[in-house]
This record gives sequence, C-alpha cells and structure tokens, in this order.
Amino acid sequence: MHSCPKLLSMKILYFLALIPLISCSSTIEKNCFESEKEKSEYVEQKPFTVNEILTKKPSYLEIVDLKNFRSFKEDSLYAHEYKWKNYDEIMKQKETEFKDFKDAFHNKFMIYKQQNVGNTKYALGRNDLGYWLLKIADRKTSAYFLGLSFSHYYFNEIQNQPLIKDGVLKVEGSLVQIVKVPRHDDYSAIADGKMFKVNLRELMKDRDQDGYNDIFEKCFGLNPDDKDSDGDGINDFADINPMYRSEKNKFTELYEMLLPTYAGAPDFKKDPYHFEVFKTDCDYFHQINPGEYKVLFIPENEDKQSYYVRFTDVCDFGISKIRKNKEFPERFYINKWDSSSSTDYAAEYKNGKWKLEMIGGIDI
Repeated sequence: MHSCPKLLSMKILYFLALIPLISCSSTIEKNCFESEKEKSEYVEQKPFTVNEILTKKPSYLEIVDLKNFRSFKEDSLYAHEYKWKNYDEIMKQKETEFKDFKDAFHNKFMIYKQQNVGNTKYALGRNDLGYWLLKIADRKTSAYFLGLSFSHYYFNEIQNQPLIKDGVLKVEGSLVQIVKVPRHDDYSAIADGKMFKVNLRELMKDRDQDGYNDIFEKCFGLNPDDKDSDGDGINDFADINPMYRSEKNKFTELYEMLLPTYAGAPDFKKDPYHFEVFKTDCDYFHQINPGEYKVLFIPENEDKQSYYVRFTDVCDFGISKIRKNKEFPERFYINKWDSSSSTDYAAEYKNGKWKLEMIGGIDI
C-alpha cells in the first residue's frame, strides 16, 4: 500500500510548523516555572582591584591622577556627618540652588553640582540606575547616562572644578569598592584623587534619536540603532516596557499583581529616566504592562549581561519563578522580595481571576 505523496507532504509541513511552538513552550516552562531541584543561591561578587577597574573601564573614559584633591574620606565625612547634622539647612540651600533641575526632572535626581555654559545649564545627577549629566537648553531637558558603575566610581559631593570645560565633562572622585555591612552597603576608597573625563560628543551620541544616549542603551540592553527596541510601535522613550511587547495572559497578570507600588506613583510617568529593573528570563514577566512606571530586564545568565549591570546592583525588587502544585493544577506558589523583606504567596486562578494568599515571609 502506497501513501499519498500530497498527504505525506502536508503531514511533514504540519510537523515542522509544530517545532517552533514546542520549542517556545519548552523555553517558557524552563524560564518561568521552578523545578523541584532548583534552588537559588546568592553569590557575592568579589570586589574589583584598582588594576581590574582600570583595565575594564569603558573606552570613552579617561582617568587622570590629581596632585591636589579632595579625598574620599574628607568628602564622605561631609556627606555622612556634617550634611546630616545640618540636614534641614543644607536641604533648603539645595532646593534653592538646584531648583531649575529639581523642577525640570521632577525631583527624581540627587544633584551634585551645576554649571552654566552660555544659555545651556548642566548638572551632575544620580538616581538608582547610576550617574547622569543633566542638561537644560531652551527649556528642553535631556539626561545622558555616564555608564560608570557606583560599585567602582565615587563622585565627590563637593566638586572643586567646573564640570564642563572645552567640550569635556570632568568629575573629581575616587575608585572604590563596596563593603558589605549589616542592613546596607558602604564604600571603601582604593584609589583617591582621580579626575574622570568624558568627551561630551561621545556622551551625547544617540544614533537612533530616541532620547536615550547610546551608552544608556548598551548598558541596559536596549537597541541603540532602533528607537523602538521591541517593535511594538512605541518609541523607547515613551514605552513603559521598551524591551518587550506587553501581552495579556493569566501569568502576566499574576506578575503585574506582585509589582511594587508607591505613594504618588503617577509622578513616575513624568520621569523617562526612572526604571524598576528586574533580573529574570521569564517570558511572562517580560510581557507585563507595569502601568505606573517604566521597567527594564536583566538576563539571569551573566554572560548575556552588559558589563554595567553585571557589577552594579540596580535591582531593588525581585519576583521569583512560579512553582506548580502537582495535585491542584490551578494553584501556584511565588515569592517577591525587596531590600527589607521577602514574602511568599499561594496563588489560585479561579473564574478568570487570581486570588493571592500570603503564606509566609521575613522582614530583614
């Protein structure tokens, strides 16, 4: 008995069409659902030496040794002692001195120093992602990410020299390493008296003209050659999830329910430079619509991470993979954490809705 060639051909095509679906399903299962054998362990990164920092520094950065400088100890004592003893007075002074930048950037940056160059105003700023050069020109605001990890680079709060000179950003500070102490991280200087120099033309490169400089996009995994990294039709600068297309399914809904919330969260929508960053390979997590603020994602595999996020702790929150309940298919377990707590949940999907039950947790 001979098989029909046409029917056989159709079967082969159908089988080949199933392969990507099977592969995709297998990837989601691996990346989003925790196996019985999986156990996550925290591995502390070994601090970089001075030589390692200098060897691995970005090519656009020049580091100059200063003969006369404000030491890390002197600057940090000011920051930790004098500043806090006179907190109200100093905050009033900063509110007045940096008012233009605080208003323009919705008070989302800590400002170090500002400088006028002609009709353009510049300031050195920092948020949870790292250091930025802020700019106000003709009432238009811009921010340029420096791509220098606060795990390695310390910028003095008191800057004795002009920030901008001859088209170059110049910042005084030290090379440092993080010291783990109870409840927070501290810093220790490993090389004092440094001037960090970055050419403004290099810093302000934005090949795709989406509003984020190339350095930022390379550090956080966006596409510097395409203003719409995920191809969803929304410019990265306006997209609240610029790395991945948002989708609607029951597991993205579960992750959305567990996202951190804030008082006054609508203000974050006005700040294109504030992101919550999560380390995950889970497709369902990637596909969330966060609503209140912007999100970025870091791969779990260090080999796939950028140099910047590999050695800079930019994740304040995390949500685990999902653990299945073998006996009850619609019941799952999941954990979320922040810097001071960890909470375990049982999640049950009934009548098209999730019901969350807190079943454990710890406060740090």
